[in-house]
Amino acid sequence: MRTSESVVVPAAPAIVFPHVARLDAYPSWLGLVHQAVPDGGEADRPAWLVELRARVGPVARSKQLRMQRIDLVDERLAVFERAEQDGREHARWALRAELEPVEEGTQVTMHLAYDGRLWVGGILERVLDEEIRRGRTGLTRLVAP
Repeated sequence: MRTSESVVVPAAPAIVFPHVARLDAYPSWLGLVHQAVPDGGEADRPAWLVELRARVGPVARSKQLRMQRIDLVDERLAVFERAEQDGREHARWALRAELEPVEEGTQVTMHLAYDGRLWVGGILERVLDEEIRRGRTGLTRLVAP
């Protein structure tokens, strides 16, 4: 599954970037990320234990994974990939946050890639897409002056 969403937020990249550069900031604006707790990593490649949660009617699905930031360009780009440490092979999760200054503020484009089967297939995939779309509103509310 691959999905991309963009939003223009009325704030400079310097204001927006801290909210997309660290996964522990995501629960404040993206409901899909229920929790993100720092989990070591290297100084320039920090990691987080992340709990994703989505509701389908009365049923909630959740997924826990360890994500590591693998690339960072100040005020422009943050890239995260799944980085489990249990020695087993896992489905790929990748998140790429791109920021571009525009006249109205900052265009934020989020690219999510998932190669597993748990979160895809019909209803659950649509719920996941909707949670990501709601994140546009959450981020805008968080950084708007």
